[in-house]
Amino acid sequence: MSAPLNETILNIKPSGIRKFFDLVSEMKDVISLGVGEPDFDTPWHIRDEGIYALEQGKTFYTSNAGLKELREEIRNYLKRTQGIEYNPMTEVLVTVGGSEAIDIGLRAMINPGDEVIIPQPAYVSYYPCALLTGARPVIIDLKSENEFRLTAEELLNAITPKTKVLILPFPNNPTGAIMERDDLEKIAKICVEKDIYVMSDEIYSALTYKGKHVSIASIEGMKERTILINGFSKAYAMTGWRLGYACGPAEIVKQMTKIHQFAIMCAPTTSQYAAVEALKNGDDDVRLMRGAYNQRRRFLMNAFNEMNLECFEPYGAFYVFPCIKEFGMTSEEFATKFLEEERVAAVPGSAFGESGEGYLRISYAYSIENLKEAMIRLSRFVNKLRNK
Repeated sequence: MSAPLNETILNIKPSGIRKFFDLVSEMKDVISLGVGEPDFDTPWHIRDEGIYALEQGKTFYTSNAGLKELREEIRNYLKRTQGIEYNPMTEVLVTVGGSEAIDIGLRAMINPGDEVIIPQPAYVSYYPCALLTGARPVIIDLKSENEFRLTAEELLNAITPKTKVLILPFPNNPTGAIMERDDLEKIAKICVEKDIYVMSDEIYSALTYKGKHVSIASIEGMKERTILINGFSKAYAMTGWRLGYACGPAEIVKQMTKIHQFAIMCAPTTSQYAAVEALKNGDDDVRLMRGAYNQRRRFLMNAFNEMNLECFEPYGAFYVFPCIKEFGMTSEEFATKFLEEERVAAVPGSAFGESGEGYLRISYAYSIENLKEAMIRLSRFVNKLRNK
């Protein structure tokens, strides 16, 4: 028989996050600080709208691009928060989470041999999605001394005549790093001059703790060369509803919709009706959750300071990325030993790229009680390592 499997997918490693958490599923009494999932329930008024849609029998397919009302509310939201106005009929596509948007956005733009620049540490999907299009991923190793921001110099050094797309993953998972307007204006200038497209993953845009999130699509010359990706999982605690969206130039969104049409048909109808309610009336919920996350963020930074564990201050998402290089272990060895000895699960930084080696991703999308106990255990663990 001929080989049944695609060679590219055979050579892609499984997610480092999932591989590690197979261990967690076999253990009892573990405090898990690893999964990037809000510990809040979806707000009641949003759930009610989903329930009402089911009660009304709204269980049909929507249009491929999504409910017209939802696309209009996405337009309204981005105009209100970022000052960007998209045509809801031609420049907005509702997807099955932000992950689908990443996948079909790259597939719509990339030809085999094109280069996709990926700053790392970064979300685990970018690299394999780029490979599956036939692209050549070009990695920029972000540095802690730059607060894990992408600098203009780093970008310029990575560009070649084959560069097609820059993935811009800010606020960042796993580091919590953000890019401010001044940073983005320098990146935008290069993208315009070098004729590069940007895929801006802004799924954590509502969870910014220093000023206001700025989208690169709002900077002059960038709307026409940016695919803006966002969704409802993080800001509205709607992970299981599986709903995201992409906004961008009509010619690109049209081709993304074609792929979406053949592969997916449409995003879940019940989720779309709930999302309309989230965008219309969910600002107060987001504000409350963001305040709680910020409190937890400050608590963790204070705890790291007390145990003399190096960690730059993150201002976005709900992750901290402490440095564990002093202990002379790989991040996977540290995380495994921490799990086995103290029953606390965190993610090795190496799961997010080679530049994540020597760090640990800790999510603070968990109760303050769990975080307090986890920090007691972490302090005990690092003290044992230091006193060996």
